[in-house]
Amino acid sequence: MEFGILTIVPPIVAIALALITKEVITSLLIGIISGGLIFTGGNIIAALETVFELMGTKLGDNALMIVFLAMLGSLVMVMNMAGGSFAYGKWASKRIKSKKSAKLATAFLGMIIFIDDYFNCLTVGAVMKPIIDENKVSRAKLAHIIDSTAAPVCIIAPVSSWAASVVAVIGDTGVANPMNVFLSTIPMNAYVLLTLFMILYFSFSDIEIGVMEKYELNDTSKIIESEEVGYEYSKNGKVFDLIIPIVVLIGVTITMMLKTGGFFEGVNAATAFGDANVNLSLVIGSFAGIIISFVLYIPRKLLTFDAFMKGIVEGMKTMLSAIVILTLAWTIGGITSDEYLNTGSYIASLITNSTMPMWILPAIIFVVGAFLSFSTGTAWGTFGILIPIMVPILQHTDHMHFLPIVLAAIFSGSVFGDHCSPISDTTILSSAGAGCDHIAHVSSQLPYALLAGLCSALAFLIQGVIGKPLLTVPIGLVLIIISIYIAKRYTVKKYMS
Repeated sequence: MEFGILTIVPPIVAIALALITKEVITSLLIGIISGGLIFTGGNIIAALETVFELMGTKLGDNALMIVFLAMLGSLVMVMNMAGGSFAYGKWASKRIKSKKSAKLATAFLGMIIFIDDYFNCLTVGAVMKPIIDENKVSRAKLAHIIDSTAAPVCIIAPVSSWAASVVAVIGDTGVANPMNVFLSTIPMNAYVLLTLFMILYFSFSDIEIGVMEKYELNDTSKIIESEEVGYEYSKNGKVFDLIIPIVVLIGVTITMMLKTGGFFEGVNAATAFGDANVNLSLVIGSFAGIIISFVLYIPRKLLTFDAFMKGIVEGMKTMLSAIVILTLAWTIGGITSDEYLNTGSYIASLITNSTMPMWILPAIIFVVGAFLSFSTGTAWGTFGILIPIMVPILQHTDHMHFLPIVLAAIFSGSVFGDHCSPISDTTILSSAGAGCDHIAHVSSQLPYALLAGLCSALAFLIQGVIGKPLLTVPIGLVLIIISIYIAKRYTVKKYMS
């Protein structure tokens, strides 16, 4: 059937409602139901049958992803309850004796805890707060480092909840080797890589810009929030109680990816990672992490059996929002697919017949992704809306060679908007993890995010003009170095106490 302009109604409804309500779950659901009504000619009963049958199919097709997210939440919770995170904090405090080393240690810890952004925000904050305070680093700076090493690291780490969900959404569009496609976006992910560069640069230099300078030079006790972590944890945990489960999770997951991709049958590693059953590998890796945690914690009485099992359940609950958003993202992708409304083909025909050059598309997508993520407060929801729309467009316009740079622009823009948004879950969790006043975190992080965002947008635009996607990040680095130099020239230390 030909639905004409009605085919774009579901994504428009989802995006418009998300911008108005700032709530992505309801917006996606209404967008999906509107698609069902269009597909069934306004028959509400048939529409609901179509929508929920499609949702069930998508859940069945991606059940392993759901299982992984639930297991990951469980693993994160029991590790924190066992006290491993806090043991690491005590260990590090004896070795970190300067402001610079405290900031670098925080950044390093944020970069190595890449399996999940929620895990990153809460764990890094809990571990580093006493070290940060002792070395007179502001809680605003701690929140900034946490936020800048949470989502940015997760979206470029192949073994993470973000990567798994993104690969699942990409694969759901029919793209072959979605893991290979994801890996190809990493060198082009401008905002993420520029943000990590800035975190390291400002940690080394002890120079800040904007309101962050005030917090770094003055007493910041007034912006410190409650120190409650929300759960009881063992005081007898050791550093290895944090490290061993994470190493097991990563090691088993990578091994299983190689196995399911055929590496042990003679396939080379790159091809094996591309052909791997990522979701199955993550499930087995997270299960192994939980088992090793049980063996580590129960015999040593860090947790009782009842407490461990309660942590398993409570950890699963923390992933409920992510699971719901992902399910709805799969469903709206299904209702706009070729089997239903054929949205990609319709929009592709509009682009094909328009005069807009394809080289400008990444820059436009970056801006759209940033605006949507800022307005809704969720990068995941933005991925779920934009990927199912953009991939079919490229497929139907015979421009699939633009796929890596377009996806990189989606990822970059989404994380940029997420960093700027005061309603973002990771922004809120970063404030909570750092024990910092939320508005203080948002206002002090904004100049850094805007600087990296502006340089990223220009980098996407310039690479399009010259036709060299792999130069996106180098161009961005040149722009950001110039920008930092200018910002330093005009930053006056007027807040000196």
